[in-house]
Amino acid sequence: MDGLVVVDKPAGWTSHDVVARSRRLLRTRRVGHAGTLDPMATGVLVLGVGRGTRLLGRLALTTKVYEATIRLGRTTTTDDAEGELIEDRPVEVDAAGLAAGMAALTGEIDQVPSSVSAVKVNGVRAYARVRAGEEVTLAARRVTVSRFDLLARRDSDLDVVVACSSGTYIRALARDLGAALGCGGHLTALRRREVGPFGLAAAVTLDELAERGPAAVLPLGAAVATAFPRRDVGVTEARDVAHGRRLPPVGSSGPYGVFGPDGAVLALFEERDGTARPIVVFAPA
Repeated sequence: MDGLVVVDKPAGWTSHDVVARSRRLLRTRRVGHAGTLDPMATGVLVLGVGRGTRLLGRLALTTKVYEATIRLGRTTTTDDAEGELIEDRPVEVDAAGLAAGMAALTGEIDQVPSSVSAVKVNGVRAYARVRAGEEVTLAARRVTVSRFDLLARRDSDLDVVVACSSGTYIRALARDLGAALGCGGHLTALRRREVGPFGLAAAVTLDELAERGPAAVLPLGAAVATAFPRRDVGVTEARDVAHGRRLPPVGSSGPYGVFGPDGAVLALFEERDGTARPIVVFAPA
């Protein structure tokens, strides 16, 4: 049982809760996730099972798409609805001002993560330091927001869609938009629609996972073929791959899956310095 499961995470569950539940349902300890979702958030959480866990570090780096609701006029200690109120302010923002504020937060931006994020500070999660009573200020990091569009406005509530790079915090985006508009803001709802090529259409609920069990796992070969470009090799090259040897380059930029003559996935490769190197070898099973 090696591959991926796309779970539609319910609200109120941590990503670790989902992993723990999935381990019990699939009867294996080898389950992990590709990118944390906050407890209040719902939507796509990609789980690796068995050898599929070796894909998670690569999948975590891919583009993600969210639907979110931002409430203007209120700031909180956590930049979302679960935090304590800091300040309420009047909202006097017209359509043009809102559009300009969202445009300024689109593209490559320097974003300071929330102090209660999962970013590690000297090996300890920032949120753990905050809970211990420490004052935490995190450094800005460069992220890419390729899409930040308004879907609907309901008084002070903004329904938005965001497509962004790994490491982008949507609640920090809500905080920064509110700050730029002079009224403050925080996140009240978040649903992840996509992680790379995996979307809600392929997701199962935990109840469905309980019913389907291993049948819900996308097999390793299909998972690699969905998430990465494909390279097919012959018998001799397949033997080299199984032993972790390099291959001649084919001019591909990014990781790709290498498949043997029988169609089985053998490894993930990437090319640099004029050669193709294995970064994950699956064969032999």
